[in-house]
Amino acid sequence: MRVAVIADIHANLPALRAVAAHASQHKVRALWNLGDSVGYGAFPEEVVAFLREAADLNVLGNFDARVLDTERQLEGWERLTDPERVMGFRWAYEQLSPESRDYLRTLSQQLRVRVKGHRMLLLHGSPVSMEEGLDAETPKKRLKELAASVKDDIVLCAHSHRPFARQVKGVWFINPGSVGRPDDGDPRASYVILKLKRGLLEVKHYRVAYDAERAARAIRQHDLPEAYAQMVLQGRNLDEVAEVSDADERR
Repeated sequence: MRVAVIADIHANLPALRAVAAHASQHKVRALWNLGDSVGYGAFPEEVVAFLREAADLNVLGNFDARVLDTERQLEGWERLTDPERVMGFRWAYEQLSPESRDYLRTLSQQLRVRVKGHRMLLLHGSPVSMEEGLDAETPKKRLKELAASVKDDIVLCAHSHRPFARQVKGVWFINPGSVGRPDDGDPRASYVILKLKRGLLEVKHYRVAYDAERAARAIRQHDLPEAYAQMVLQGRNLDEVAEVSDADERR
């Protein structure tokens, strides 16, 4: 059985459609999404609608949770020294229909499934926190601690926006990377296909080119911060984009 695992779409519909088309060419039987479906990008409502139709499993990401909490938390967020992130929460919330908000509220932070004898845990961050991202730089000691905390064979995780796969103490940690906003300097969409058989797991990460310029134009058309567009175009996170912008201004 082939399963496509995606994550961190961040309201980037062109990237999501490109990945879905690529996965269909590989005859995947299921599509699983690890959260952070909205935020930063220009298509939050369209992405949620797509996932409701096409994804077999969805979990909640930390950004999704913050967007849903916008009304209650907005007063506190206004005091933050990070107005670009605050704007991302607020704008995404306002674009979502009541039906899409209600759908996101139904999502769990973790799901467990068994496929071909493999016990699998789906989540956004790590087994202990939605906001702990795992990647190639995560110390082996930490992965051992996390492996000891679960009874699963495979942990499918996201949040770091960086593709990653490693087996520690008999547990596979697999991160598909980010569909809509990679954070490794490669702006192409990232996802992973798992080939699951009894006693066998094959992991293959893919990078998929898509019309990132269209995604960036849509961000600008909605008067969202230019940094959001640059994240898409550069494959960098918000802090790195800001650092590059500051350095350019000083030249």
